[in-house]
Amino acid sequence: MNTYTIRDLSLTFDLPSSTLRYYEDIGLLTNVSRNASGQRVYTDEHINRLRAIECFKRTGLPIAKMLDFFHYEENLPAHIDDIVSLVTEHESYITEQIQKMQDDLKHIRHKVWFYHAIQKAIETRTEWPKWEDYPPED
Repeated sequence: MNTYTIRDLSLTFDLPSSTLRYYEDIGLLTNVSRNASGQRVYTDEHINRLRAIECFKRTGLPIAKMLDFFHYEENLPAHIDDIVSLVTEHESYITEQIQKMQDDLKHIRHKVWFYHAIQKAIETRTEWPKWEDYPPED
């Protein structure tokens, strides 16, 4: 079994050690043992849980829902419907966010085209483009 220090995890996940202690305090990271000198000792199980936490965090799952998820995982047979519901709802949320981001990316690309075209018009002293002319007909 591999073991890790708080510094190891901090460097691996680019998290301050205070965040790791916070996760432990609120129950996201559980079963953290201590060595003889009182330093936290983490295992591969903690690494795997932190990977899940970071994924959930990046995708916008609130901490309360993360706590629910890990609580449900402790007794899957009793909570399988709960966990399926939670991850299905989160998948839908992520899908909605991706669609919004794709729409926003289209808008940003329009702006990139528009302002580059204005820049070129200024340099060449030609007529400025109109917003509604996008996309250009090349």
